[in-house]
Amino acid sequence: MGFFWWWKCRDGPRTGNPRGPHGAGWAGPTTLLCVYGFCSMMRPIEPFMTEFLSGPDKNFTTGQLTRQVYPVLTYSNILLLVPVLLVTDWLRYKPVIVLQALCNLLSFLLLLLGPRGDTAWARGALFVSSLGSVADVAYISYIYSLVPPQRYQRVTGYVRGALLLGYAAGATLGQLLVSVFAVALRRLFAVSVASLAAALAVALFLPMPKRSLREREMRGGSGADAVADAEEDPGCSVGPCRQAWARSRRAVRCAGRASQRLAADCVACYSSVAVAFFCVWFAAGRCGFYQVASYVQLLWLDQQPQHNFTAYNGAVDALATLSGSAASLAVGHISLDWALWGEVFLGGFTALISGALFLMNLTDSIWVSYVCYALFKALYMQLITVCTFQIAKSLRLERYALVFGLNSFLGTVLQTALTGVVINTRSLRLTLSSQVARGHTHMLQSHTHVHTQKHTHKQMYTHMHYQRHLNQRCSLKAARLETYT
Repeated sequence: MGFFWWWKCRDGPRTGNPRGPHGAGWAGPTTLLCVYGFCSMMRPIEPFMTEFLSGPDKNFTTGQLTRQVYPVLTYSNILLLVPVLLVTDWLRYKPVIVLQALCNLLSFLLLLLGPRGDTAWARGALFVSSLGSVADVAYISYIYSLVPPQRYQRVTGYVRGALLLGYAAGATLGQLLVSVFAVALRRLFAVSVASLAAALAVALFLPMPKRSLREREMRGGSGADAVADAEEDPGCSVGPCRQAWARSRRAVRCAGRASQRLAADCVACYSSVAVAFFCVWFAAGRCGFYQVASYVQLLWLDQQPQHNFTAYNGAVDALATLSGSAASLAVGHISLDWALWGEVFLGGFTALISGALFLMNLTDSIWVSYVCYALFKALYMQLITVCTFQIAKSLRLERYALVFGLNSFLGTVLQTALTGVVINTRSLRLTLSSQVARGHTHMLQSHTHVHTQKHTHKQMYTHMHYQRHLNQRCSLKAARLETYT
């Protein structure tokens, strides 16, 4: 959900059209947006992207993909997220959706047509792809600007379902083409490009909203404010001048009120312990999910048998997506006292997710890893649904965008920090064997140093003991000599 400027700048009566701002109904734009979402996510190459990039077509090593190519997505997201969030409402969503479709298509073309082994080219393609991914904020925001609030729940289910169905269809098609028809991965890439081109064509036919959500909130103000603003300046006696002066004064006043409202809403939203708990899980869960999803194909590539093995990445992704969708729908119909048992439910299934990830790390069997990933993704989609409606039911409508936008931003910040520490930190870039070898070397060096120190201390102690004994004997002889004398 987009990070809209939802707050009011003035009070006034709302006048809503149940058929939307265009007066043309909500079914048409919703259908077009669902078709766009399906085509934009129907990418058969997606579950096999790492295999394609590390194969003979592009010839990247797993080290290059892990440390030089894939981290660009995370770093670009944190760089582009805030600017895109801020301009989405101002541009009224459709231009941002078109930009998203264009960036997705361009990034796939760059990866498909780029030279072999050129990491700079691949990083440029992923930077363009990240611009398309952060522009996803316009997807839900667009349909909310065209339909009345009483239809928000229904259209949200439609457009989210179209995304999941498109992803599952693309993964299933890719698996069938690879396993049954032995289609080369390059042709899967071409099919994905064709689907993204269709998504761009559909995006161009989306109707342009006449007003954004912010303007819908501001709608209903009378012209008396403009006249009052203009009368404050006696020099503005001409009509256009009075209107321009009134608009500028209203813009300044609106910005000030918006900043105050933003700060007040942040305090009001996150001061609730219940909301803060689910928000923390939302941000951390989003970080963990996208981090695992970004690098799981590299793990599968390492776990694959070396000879005559057909990867089933697409089947696993499709099964996990459909299972997660079914679990998300089922959890919405569970009669449970979430205020009492919500944290227990969340904690128990989070422990299962952690166990699945831990087992993926320990096992050398790709089949066990497949099962663990399917379980991980299905449970994550279920738990993120629980967090979403638990947060939403505790907030007013105008605060939805603020909270979910900030949660997504915090998740991206956490993912960026995690990527920077794990991937690019010198001490953590070592392989396991290198870390063990270096640790063993350090232990040997420490043991040798301690042993040398102990031997030196023993020699020093022996010398000091001998010197003290000699001094005592000399003193005793001197005392006896004085007594004899």
